Amino acid sequence: MLQYNWDLLFISLILLKVLGYMEDKLVTLAILTYTKAQILKNVLENEGIEAHIHNVNQIQPVISSGVRVRIKESDLPCALKITESSAWLSEGIVGEKTPEVKSTTKKILIPVDFSNYSMKACEFGFNLAKEDDSEVLLLHVYFTPLYTSSLPYGDVFNYQINDEESTKTIIKKVHADLNTLSNSINEKIKSKELPNVKYSCILREGIPEEEILRYAKEQRPKVIIMGTRGKNQKDIDLIGSVTAEVIDRSRTTVLAIPENTPFKQFGEVRKIAFLTNFDQRDLIAFEVFFEAWKAFHFSVSLIHLTELKDKWNEIKLAGIKEYFSRQYPGLEIHHDVVMSDNLLKGLDKYINDNQIDVITLTSYKRNIFARLFNPGIARKMIFHSDTPLLVIKD
Repeated sequence: MLQYNWDLLFISLILLKVLGYMEDKLVTLAILTYTKAQILKNVLENEGIEAHIHNVNQIQPVISSGVRVRIKESDLPCALKITESSAWLSEGIVGEKTPEVKSTTKKILIPVDFSNYSMKACEFGFNLAKEDDSEVLLLHVYFTPLYTSSLPYGDVFNYQINDEESTKTIIKKVHADLNTLSNSINEKIKSKELPNVKYSCILREGIPEEEILRYAKEQRPKVIIMGTRGKNQKDIDLIGSVTAEVIDRSRTTVLAIPENTPFKQFGEVRKIAFLTNFDQRDLIAFEVFFEAWKAFHFSVSLIHLTELKDKWNEIKLAGIKEYFSRQYPGLEIHHDVVMSDNLLKGLDKYINDNQIDVITLTSYKRNIFARLFNPGIARKMIFHSDTPLLVIKD
């Protein structure tokens, strides 16, 4: 970070003011999300610096990727001192200036929480990156007292010294944890357990699913790989809930890897089940799926889940299978209608009986009420399946 000669800067600004060369105009100190901008505004005002929040998008103010925190030009030296000395503010301001990428990139995003299932996701991600020369992005999202205090339970944010000290401790710990993870990965690369691919470590502060979605929107990775615990855990873990939320809301393909998955790379996958509900979007999703993974060798079973027997299900599924066989002549394709009064149990039985390695399905864009009151099968399977789940976005 740049170091300033504060005395010289103060004297220069005072002289300019006295000589009439500098108007007390507003300047932009930072562009942040609204929540963080509100925190910074309160911090500055507690120090006697008047601050204003202005929307970046003046044409459509409701639709904004960020807001400007603006202050008087004469207050700039003091404001810079405050942001430079604050552990959270310096991290946050630097972290939110990443420009959004407009097209899908050869990047693989892996959110990590330093757990065993995070390492399983890393194994998949690094091996996949080796196959097509992609870059791996390891993202960790952490909470701080400043962030949780700013959530909208009141109009006023109280900036406390003990919160600042707690934040410094948290940031120091997550940096240390990320360094430990990086060192572990480097050791695995050195011992040939992982391939030597380009990777970066990124820290973000906030709510995990929100920051993962925001970062994915900025970077446009080709896939997000997330670790989960699987169905045998007694508690519904945080990372599973985060993964389910990312699957629901992300516009990027998501690969969820349970901790006890017996293989470490997609090249070991031999059988994939592709779930279809006879929606036209499933045909498009299958094309997206095949183009992304055609470098690997596997067979596909087209699966339709139903609670009631209907001869048209078999006819429609056979028709789709015939269509795909013509479109992808080198691909081995099977089809089965799975009938059960409990769809998840019926699917589990089919997976076990047929030794399915990966389940693939399409996640349709749904509004928040549909997600809350009628969770999609992808979300349900995060907590009830030990099989990797590949979710293609429509």
